[in-house]
Amino acid sequence: MKELNSCKDAMAASMENKYFAVAHLYKDEKAMEMHIHDCYEVYYSISGGKQFLIDNKVYDIEPGDLFLINQYDSHYLTQIDKELHERIVIMIDPEYMQKISSPETNLDACFQNRGEKFSHKIRLNQEQQGRFLYFINKITTSNDYGHDLLEKATFTELFVMINNIIINMNTNKTTEKTTTYNEQVDAILSYLNNNIQYPISINDLSKHFYISESYICRIFKAATGTTINKYMTARRISMAKSLLADGIGVSEVCDKCGFSDYSNFLKAFTKSVGISPKKYSQYCNK
Repeated sequence: MKELNSCKDAMAASMENKYFAVAHLYKDEKAMEMHIHDCYEVYYSISGGKQFLIDNKVYDIEPGDLFLINQYDSHYLTQIDKELHERIVIMIDPEYMQKISSPETNLDACFQNRGEKFSHKIRLNQEQQGRFLYFINKITTSNDYGHDLLEKATFTELFVMINNIIINMNTNKTTEKTTTYNEQVDAILSYLNNNIQYPISINDLSKHFYISESYICRIFKAATGTTINKYMTARRISMAKSLLADGIGVSEVCDKCGFSDYSNFLKAFTKSVGISPKKYSQYCNK
């Protein structure tokens, strides 16, 4: 498999081919706002030095950290601490992951099962980092006879390892903690996600937390790298995608996700996803 050098190219290739694609990146592409996409994403940090905002959690990123992001997770990469930003990104078509799973082994679990011990991040130890990089190298350098079968077998072995790590995490007493700017931002994120079905203004937040609008906006942007309005739009679209995929009607989804009217919902969803909510629902439930 050819190793790509663009996250967006890997995303497009995985969805177009109904397969997976690997990108090895050294520099920052043009920063994306808080966003979601229809493929699974595996993000492995080699250099660290950033933070990830995923749904309502903010994670520090250190070398050897692995993040698993599904098609409903809104996320944003922020806080550049150094010029070098080396990472490996794997983009995967969800249908392919389900296709290679078996009744006894659900490789999809690492993207779908969230709990107290694991949400999105795995901190790999030295041995696990070495195995991860070995699998990636084997996938991207295999080009002789049988390369396609070796590529698929190695990919499968990689995700057996990842799911086993998560199973062991869930049986371990230690819990990976997230990091945010301060307790106020934690409280704001929690409030926004608990009330996502309602229209929430900056003024509403100011009154609820008894702090000024400018201060709320400032500490939120400092901690997450994005604005409250952009964050809420991304979270609502993420929620809408999940509900539409479950077969819930478009009008009901619009109401459940807190959009002020259908016109705003249609515009925001189409801009983010690339197709209208109705077409997305038809695609998911065909």
